[in-house]
Amino acid sequence: MVTPARTPRVTAVLRSEESVKPLELFFDLVFVLALTQCTALMADDPTWEGLARGLLILGVLWWAWVGYSWLTSVVDPEEGFVRFAIFAAMAGLLVVALCVPEAFDDLALLFACAYALVRGAHIALFVIASHGDPGFRRSVTGLGIGTAIGSGLLVAASFADGALQGGLWALALLLDMGEPYMFGSEDWKLVPGHFAERHGLIVIIALGESIVAIGVGAEGLDVDAGVVAAAVLGVGAAAALWWLYFDIVALVAERRLSKAAVGREQNEVARDSFSYLHFPMVAGIVLFALGLKKTIEHVGDPLETVPAVAMLGGTALYLLAHVAFRWRNVQRFSVQRVACAAVLCALIPLATEVAALVALGGLVAALSVLIAYETVHFAELRDRLRHQLAREAATD
Repeated sequence: MVTPARTPRVTAVLRSEESVKPLELFFDLVFVLALTQCTALMADDPTWEGLARGLLILGVLWWAWVGYSWLTSVVDPEEGFVRFAIFAAMAGLLVVALCVPEAFDDLALLFACAYALVRGAHIALFVIASHGDPGFRRSVTGLGIGTAIGSGLLVAASFADGALQGGLWALALLLDMGEPYMFGSEDWKLVPGHFAERHGLIVIIALGESIVAIGVGAEGLDVDAGVVAAAVLGVGAAAALWWLYFDIVALVAERRLSKAAVGREQNEVARDSFSYLHFPMVAGIVLFALGLKKTIEHVGDPLETVPAVAMLGGTALYLLAHVAFRWRNVQRFSVQRVACAAVLCALIPLATEVAALVALGGLVAALSVLIAYETVHFAELRDRLRHQLAREAATD
């Protein structure tokens, strides 16, 4: 008896290695454009309303990126048809990014529809990856329902304006970010090393946006001594932000995630430390980039209130996210980072009175003092941790 040929089933190959793959980096390049567009949107409308709109757009874009970071920690993005689905998602995300400047105006509906397609592709791939795992499938189904509601709210918002439109956006974002709590955490899957590395790379991408802001801000200007000084200080500030994350914090967080018990504990650490707490880090960097762009444009003039809040307050937000990040991972409170954030916030009124270059110099000075203090005060602990983590990585 001849057995009838079975129709090939569409499948996804589960990830078997921890390193981030080239296609994931390629995908993230589109996210770079989205970050740049958010900064440009807020720079073109440096008001409280413009700031709020920019952060709402950044929030929904961030949660789309988070979805794909969880997805590619389950499936191999370069195997089989999945790579074509990723390419399609990239095209959709590119359209979303192009719509950012008019996401609350003429291109609101196109933004919402393109965003829904990006999220829909992510859910479809998750459905395929969860085949044969009832618990995982239930979680994906819950995520799909929440995603559909959130996308529908954005479509509805495209037909509204003013406070109603902003309220619908905020509700869509809150529902989206609340889904992991509503539908449980025990059945999700991830590869810890890959997940931590992916989030570290997105921090680098955000920092790269601050460097781009220097070039955009200097466009059409005479590159005089003031612009050169601001550019050098801007790179110094970005380097300090890099140091504060990658010198030890990121290493400890990756170790904590890897050592967590597989299942609920590990998934909740990933959700809280990475999906949630990396958003204020990235938002803080984007706000810093906005302030840096305005500083480059007007090095000799005081910053206006919103750009001053963005540059100094955004950096303070970045530091406070680190405090929460550290507490979530090792239950230790960083007094010195809270103190530095308070100093930066206290400098905001001064930044509206002195030259923007001076304000940027104050920011770099405060971060430099913080790094110097931590390097000296925690020298022994830092050295021990870095070497211990290096030995563990070599023996894995």
